[in-house]
Amino acid sequence: MATEIKIKNIPTGYQSIISNGRHAVVGDEPIQAKGTDLGFTPVEFLLAGISMCKVATIRNVARRKGWEIGDVDADLSQVVSRQADGSFKTTVESTITIAGDITEEQRALLIKEGDNCYVTRMIRGDWEFKDSTILEPVL
Repeated sequence: MATEIKIKNIPTGYQSIISNGRHAVVGDEPIQAKGTDLGFTPVEFLLAGISMCKVATIRNVARRKGWEIGDVDADLSQVVSRQADGSFKTTVESTITIAGDITEEQRALLIKEGDNCYVTRMIRGDWEFKDSTILEPVL
């Protein structure tokens, strides 16, 4: 089943109402980029998706193994650099904290599983971007 997101961009700043049909959030750009800073930037949404997948994977693996864990917190950051050929190289670093009475081996396994979550595997995979379809506005 395909994942679908609908965006309604409004004329204020770069605000976009982002919906999956059940939930909605606001995206925007910071003030220095002439946005209104009322929502996450596109890059922040991307990092949020990766980090959410990492912590959810950790919780899922712990539940399947019957390990009692508490809060799982992740901090992600990214740095983008332009390469000589004009392409971009993005480096993402993460720090994950897992509360609970588990061994260091269990903690290391959970973090390894989190680092291999499905969103990370998808991003590392082969992407194909098709050109957008042009639709006439409905008046």
